[in-house]
Amino acid sequence: MLGYIIKRLLQLIPVFIVVSMIIFSIIHLVPGDPIDSMMQIGSTPEQRAELTARYGLDKPLPVQYGIWLAKMLRGDLGEAIILRQPVTALIAQNLPHSLLLGVLALAFSTIVGIVAGALAAVFKDSWIDRSVMTLILLGSTVPSFWLGLLLILLFAVQLGWFPVSGARTWSALVLPVLAIGLGGIALVARVTRVAMLDIARRDFVMMLHAKGLSRWRIQFGHILRHALLPVVTILSLRIGWILGGAVTIEYVFARPGLGSLLITSLNQRDYPVVQGCLLMLAIAVMLGTLIGDLVQAAMDPRVRDSST
Repeated sequence: MLGYIIKRLLQLIPVFIVVSMIIFSIIHLVPGDPIDSMMQIGSTPEQRAELTARYGLDKPLPVQYGIWLAKMLRGDLGEAIILRQPVTALIAQNLPHSLLLGVLALAFSTIVGIVAGALAAVFKDSWIDRSVMTLILLGSTVPSFWLGLLLILLFAVQLGWFPVSGARTWSALVLPVLAIGLGGIALVARVTRVAMLDIARRDFVMMLHAKGLSRWRIQFGHILRHALLPVVTILSLRIGWILGGAVTIEYVFARPGLGSLLITSLNQRDYPVVQGCLLMLAIAVMLGTLIGDLVQAAMDPRVRDSST
């Protein structure tokens, strides 16, 4: 298992380099210039050239990337051009809010999704199955930001149960978690249902029935346990997806976090902050994939054996 872990970690290195190159290139291809936001009316071209040189924006892009990569490997993501603060400090201030929102949304969608998918598989072709499948269809098609606006209108504006925005109290987390998690429930429930129905047709399940085990023990003690392997794969991919989805939700609910910081910095063309935020989201996706692969390898030795 240790060899498998080391191999997977080494495979992330070239992926990280390529992702960083893509992020850096995309940011600098976006129209606009952060210096424009800093220039005052009546500023001279000499003052503009001085600011451009101060932040290294006068150098060729490959040179700028090399400088940024070297600093990043030392833990220095640069200084925000507009806010005049270290990017690492800005991310450290906002990342806990995004992580809390993402973890709660992931836990909510995982627990409810597995339960809903398992019930749909156990009661196949019943009203329970049809109800779950209808909810899956709705959850797969409704965008999270639009769902967030509906939740605000109903539970915050009309009923007044939860705050409209902010992050001052725990109740302010309820609506954002629902907005992100409901879409995840549909995906997890669908995968759980399909996996359980597929495993229910295996030969070992027929042997369990022949031994006289109860239906519930077979379904939840054996079939569901084997069906969790593809669910783990989906959940590992959703770690990065949830943090990415939190970008729009944080903006809709006016919450602090990487999403709000990213959108504000995009409007200001603050390259270092945008690069740092996108890099954090990319790392979340890579770590999620790594965690999913390691959990799969721990649950099924055939996964790590096939990679050797």
